[in-house]
Amino acid sequence: MSEQQQRSHKAGAFDIRVFIGALIGVYGVVLVLVGLLGTTDADLEMAGGLNINLWAGIGMIVAAACFLLWARWRPTVIPDDDTEASSS
Repeated sequence: MSEQQQRSHKAGAFDIRVFIGALIGVYGVVLVLVGLLGTTDADLEMAGGLNINLWAGIGMIVAAACFLLWARWRPTVIPDDDTEASSS
């Protein structure tokens, strides 16, 4: 193992892609639930017969999955600060 690999760590849960993916995913689940449980005939008529909440929610869940998979497959590597190690 090289010296660079020994002196670095992953961002993990603090990676911005995890936060973005989680937020988009939560909003997507809410929209899917509203689309399935709260859509009236008047809502469908206004949208031209398309359940917009349902499709937008599904799209947001797919986008959230992409963000989370991206963070999982390509983690952000943060180099350790050498000044902290030398000052101890």
